[in-house]
Amino acid sequence: MTITASTLIQIQWEGSYQLKDLPHLMNDKTDYGVYQVYGTHPVYGNDVLLYIGKADYQTLGKRIPQENWLCTNDSNNHKIYIGRLHGSQPLNDEIWSKYIDLAERLLIYSHKPAYNARSISSLPEKELQLIHILNWGDHRSLMPEVSGLRWTNKLDQMEYEMFKVQNEEASI
Repeated sequence: MTITASTLIQIQWEGSYQLKDLPHLMNDKTDYGVYQVYGTHPVYGNDVLLYIGKADYQTLGKRIPQENWLCTNDSNNHKIYIGRLHGSQPLNDEIWSKYIDLAERLLIYSHKPAYNARSISSLPEKELQLIHILNWGDHRSLMPEVSGLRWTNKLDQMEYEMFKVQNEEASI
């Protein structure tokens, strides 16, 4: 087995917000990241993950309303959770935007929200293979940890052998 370095993307989630709260998310220094929308779906039921989106060139407060959530069924009961990227090293704007994009794509592919149907069908294998996401805080239905190694086909063609004792001295 080879150990490979991966890119760790940590997301701190908070919420829930309602659509009327979005004007408070306009800080042009910090209000960027990914978001989840929960609400009613005719097949999947009430209070389910409907959509995962991103805001990297616009603030969350500006981007989320552009999806026309007010025109959907039961819009007064939508719950929005926002995720801001964090970590030990500051990122320049280009890398920050790239990480937001990669996080959104891997989260959509691994969780398959109903309203992200177009993004579920294909996954850019090479870009996401070495991405590792840790979800912190109020991440709701999202898995706490998502790995590109698990959700891409990078490990599909590897030959595996079952572990076995190599010699008597090695057994415990």
